[in-house]
Amino acid sequence: MATPDMAIWDDALVLLRKTHPTICRHWFNTLEPSGLEGGVVTIVAPTTTYRDYLERTCADAFDDALRTVTSRLVTSRFVAAGHDEDEGGEPEPAEVQIRKPVEHPARQAKLVNGDGTLPLSPDYTFKHYVVGPDNRMAHAAACAVADNPGKAYNPYFVHGDVGLGKTHLLQAICLRIRSNNPQARIFFTSCEHFMTRFMEDVAAGRMSTFRHQFRDLDVLVIDDIQFLAKRDRTQEEFFHTFNTLYQMDKQIILSSDLPPEQIPDLEERLVSRFKWGLVTQIAKPGFETRLEIVKEKGRMRGLEIPENVAELVATRIETNVRELEGALTSIQLYAAVENKPITLELARLALGEDPNQTFKPVTIDRIVEHVTEYFGVRLADLQSRKRTRTIAMPRQICMYLAREHTRHSLEEIGGYFGGRDHTTVLHGIRTIGDRQDLEPEIGQALETLEAKLRAGE
Repeated sequence: MATPDMAIWDDALVLLRKTHPTICRHWFNTLEPSGLEGGVVTIVAPTTTYRDYLERTCADAFDDALRTVTSRLVTSRFVAAGHDEDEGGEPEPAEVQIRKPVEHPARQAKLVNGDGTLPLSPDYTFKHYVVGPDNRMAHAAACAVADNPGKAYNPYFVHGDVGLGKTHLLQAICLRIRSNNPQARIFFTSCEHFMTRFMEDVAAGRMSTFRHQFRDLDVLVIDDIQFLAKRDRTQEEFFHTFNTLYQMDKQIILSSDLPPEQIPDLEERLVSRFKWGLVTQIAKPGFETRLEIVKEKGRMRGLEIPENVAELVATRIETNVRELEGALTSIQLYAAVENKPITLELARLALGEDPNQTFKPVTIDRIVEHVTEYFGVRLADLQSRKRTRTIAMPRQICMYLAREHTRHSLEEIGGYFGGRDHTTVLHGIRTIGDRQDLEPEIGQALETLEAKLRAGE
């Protein structure tokens, strides 16, 4: 078996990063070509999770890069080193685990494995999860579950809006359990697959097979459990599956857009069981958390994101992590196409902004200026002890916006508004967060004020 020339391999990686920057990761430097035979380049990945990521996401890109630098019709083949999952660290050299490769061009990015499980990604480890005030409890509980499955919190139920990191936590738990116990039987799937598989097996008379798949486990992880709503027969089967696993001290992990009691048409007995362990929420990240997420996503891709660029993205994108990553992807692609380093000017062009307009990071002074103008109040009123609604609501909106758009701590924000303690500030932030969708007056005020802040006014 011939060994590929390392210069050729290095050239292939350089070309890959240039032509397919968004799929490249910093750990690509740990990949090693182990052989070239019959037009197939065998590439050794650190673990099975890394190998699966490469097969699922990068196979065609590696083929293109290798064919360009070798001028030969070669195909990449990925295998895994024998060391199992290590949550992003460097594994010890070990015997290579070879499985039959998925040959090009039949390979494609699969969102679901053949058995219905969702593929795990090396991007979604605890190491890459940015912890902030809005997800600290969910993260701490997830770590406890991963280190002591079936004992710490069972079931573990995490809920929050789309794109806030629920699936990341679920995958991180699976990866750490697998790292601690490679023999653990983990089934990570979607609620949709559970329902579809149930209906198919009922129709085919294969209920024993169904129950074996979902009950003979150490860990059952189901994403988007809210889709059980209005599915009476499926709820009945899941109820019995839950009981069987729980009675055997097997870990149950669930995610949802809603807390258990708010899932429509969910049987009360399931609501009750979902609350037996721990129900925790992930809220929309504040500015400081968004800032660190942008930096971490950049590091994962081998990018050094300048501070002012990270601030720009964190200021412009307020909704969820997926949109933050989408903005970073736009900037990365723009830089690759223009063959320029990432700068504030380039980032603003990539995000469709006028680079000549001065970018102003959000400050408490700017927030207060816009709020006092919008509501017709004075700074002295906001800093006073007055609690009338006409003063308290603008003050709470200032606190909410300061938490969302600046790096200031709760104590620092409270100090700006008359020396209020952090519990008062936290109460004000939560009040506005809870009421913005219920009271049009608050929702409209936030929309107008945030538009002004984003525009740099």
